[in-house]
Amino acid sequence: MASLRVPYKTVGDVGIPTDIYIPKQTESKPAPILIMIHGGAFMLGHAGINSTDQIQDCLERGWIVLAIEHRLCPGVSVLDGPMADVHDALSWAQNGDLVRVLKEHGKELAVDAQRILVMGTSSGGHLALSTAWNSDRTPVAILDFYGPKCFADPFWSMPMPDMPEHFYNPLSDADVRAVYDEQAVFTGGLSLEGQASGADFSNTKQRQGFAMHQIAIGKVINTIWPLYPSNLEQIDPILNVSADWPPTAIVHGTADTMVPIRLSKEFEKRLRDNGVKTAFFEIEGEPHTFVGKMVKGSTTWETQRRGFDWLEERLKESCKQIE
Repeated sequence: MASLRVPYKTVGDVGIPTDIYIPKQTESKPAPILIMIHGGAFMLGHAGINSTDQIQDCLERGWIVLAIEHRLCPGVSVLDGPMADVHDALSWAQNGDLVRVLKEHGKELAVDAQRILVMGTSSGGHLALSTAWNSDRTPVAILDFYGPKCFADPFWSMPMPDMPEHFYNPLSDADVRAVYDEQAVFTGGLSLEGQASGADFSNTKQRQGFAMHQIAIGKVINTIWPLYPSNLEQIDPILNVSADWPPTAIVHGTADTMVPIRLSKEFEKRLRDNGVKTAFFEIEGEPHTFVGKMVKGSTTWETQRRGFDWLEERLKESCKQIE
């Protein structure tokens, strides 16, 4: 499954790239775009850990897939780094830059830059939701796989039980400083999603240990948002829901302990109370980060796939609205 890798923005002298996956275009209709955002507690991961089966499913639907990189915390805050990058990727696709890049690389493809979907897993789910506010043009619809939200909930300051013992031990001051000094890094640590990866992580042992320690001691939100618990309205999806929020579906496992399903249920209620078109797909017995481990054709696969079917329905509705 070949892709084209190009920068969608530059920070200093660092290009922040996206992998572009192109469907076989058999129809004359322009292809819609899906922006896919990886997980990793805002501090780990890279675009290569996205589910290749999900990408292939989207390509078979005729969608262009942008598997984007974003800067990693804590060298930048979640607002100034990951959230800003995702917003810029959305604008890049909407404003014709994707079409320009495809032409420059000899890809003659009809693109519908007005019909863009956004989805993500775990922290990527949160970042997908963040495109619903402070965007010049919001996406047609959003698909959130077990993304963190409701940051005022006491859960976010509680230690995580049952983690390997060594993750509760802090890193040295020098290792912590080294992680914070990485202010424009977009690849780091092993995948929390369990995906195989060919990336070289030989220099990311500090980042991996740092991130897993924050998860273990219940300090993820403190770490990515130094103002915590203040100004949560700048980063928390539930505090930004309004009647203008785009249609949103949530996929969440019932056995998730890293982001409890009740938080997504609370968020779903807020969406419905504001009249937002919403769907919720529970994955029975699945823990956090199940996407990286699911088997194509399994019950879990078929259930989560209903989220993509739901996105496809929103695309059809958007076509009728344009007509």
